[in-house]
Amino acid sequence: MEVSGKNVLVFGSGISGVGAVKLLEKHGAKVVLYDGNEKLDREEVRKKLPEDTGAEIVIGEFPEELLERIEIVVLSPGVPADLPVVEEMKERGILVTGEVELAYEFGKGDVLAITGTNGKTTTTTLLGEIMKAYKEEVFVVGNIGNPYTVAADAMTDKSIAVAEMSSFQLETVSKFRPKVSAILNFTPDHLNRHHTMENYVKAKKNIAKNQEVSDYCILNYEDERTREFGENLAAKVLYFSSRRKIEQGIYLENGKIIYKYPDEVEICHVDELKLLGLHNYENYMAAIAMAAVYGVPFDIIRKAVKEFQGVEHRIEYVTEKKGVAYYNDSKGTNPDAAIKGIQAMNRRTVLIGGGYDKDSDYTEWIRAFDGKVKKLILLGQTKEKIADAAEKCGFHDYVLVDTFEEAVLLAARTACAGEAVLLSPACASWGMFPNYEVRGRVFKEIVNSL
Repeated sequence: MEVSGKNVLVFGSGISGVGAVKLLEKHGAKVVLYDGNEKLDREEVRKKLPEDTGAEIVIGEFPEELLERIEIVVLSPGVPADLPVVEEMKERGILVTGEVELAYEFGKGDVLAITGTNGKTTTTTLLGEIMKAYKEEVFVVGNIGNPYTVAADAMTDKSIAVAEMSSFQLETVSKFRPKVSAILNFTPDHLNRHHTMENYVKAKKNIAKNQEVSDYCILNYEDERTREFGENLAAKVLYFSSRRKIEQGIYLENGKIIYKYPDEVEICHVDELKLLGLHNYENYMAAIAMAAVYGVPFDIIRKAVKEFQGVEHRIEYVTEKKGVAYYNDSKGTNPDAAIKGIQAMNRRTVLIGGGYDKDSDYTEWIRAFDGKVKKLILLGQTKEKIADAAEKCGFHDYVLVDTFEEAVLLAARTACAGEAVLLSPACASWGMFPNYEVRGRVFKEIVNSL
């Protein structure tokens, strides 16, 4: 992608957009940074950019005259590709691409990329730790909070980029080609953005669309959609399974993680791992398989997986107060992820849920309570919707509150010694917090101040 001297519009002023502006300017582009949020302050946005930036900043309603002069548009992940103004750009023949595609064009070295509805961050972080133990130049980038565009210019031919890819990021890829990819699972999420499950799955599958026979794709054998996807790929496919022995790939048998490609190798027993739960064993297997096909020696893999402590905000143990254990699962931003959170609990639990509405159905989440949930405390945009679902499922031990602090303090009063308080909202944080990380940190601050 030639950008030198070109008029490039970066759509969205978040960390991905700012990273894109910096990368484009380094390569000689004339940049306009646009954000449709009219509440933003232009000078505050400018402070995010380097002092010597030449970028023009446009806030609010999109000016029609911009369409006359821009040649390339880089969409930030949070910007839907089907916005009317974006559709108009495409009709005019303007090249519309995304932050990931831009970073891939200018980045160097090999890319190991992971997507899926749940488990992406844990798997990406673990794979990053394995690769750092193997190579010096490792960049952990993408949806994990470190924009790919920010790291791209620092990469060399010896670099390895371990990339967490969301459906939003994969929606706009065209040449992006990882050496090793993985799809962990498909469950309904972001349907307010993608409209249908088919569109959501299609975006995720883009992770492997440019892979060739010399590349690898690691897939979940126990997810029907990912299993079928593996039947028609150009890349070599290895499956992981938590429920059966498979001929080629990695599987769980009698508590042991076994890698078989081509020979059978025992990696470890799950009792040697620090993270609990079948979903985490699947994350371990995906990361191990990705590292193994890349050529990482098994002794390095074993040491890294046994030392791995997990990820902040994902069923994270916070503290114990008066015999009550507190867990931060703020990253449980959809019902399927929150199901994993409640399944990991081994005691009666006061559960805090609710937040931004992503058009999710909460029925299966409530059915997964399985007698563990003592009280469900609901807040946010979805509280009435979840309460209705609870009633229909015959679960009546819920209460609606107005603020996050009120929810945490009520949970603390409700839980008794020997029980747990779990923040696992099954919803995004938007509307109350900028992201799930801030929500999780506020939860920990309130808990630690009790």
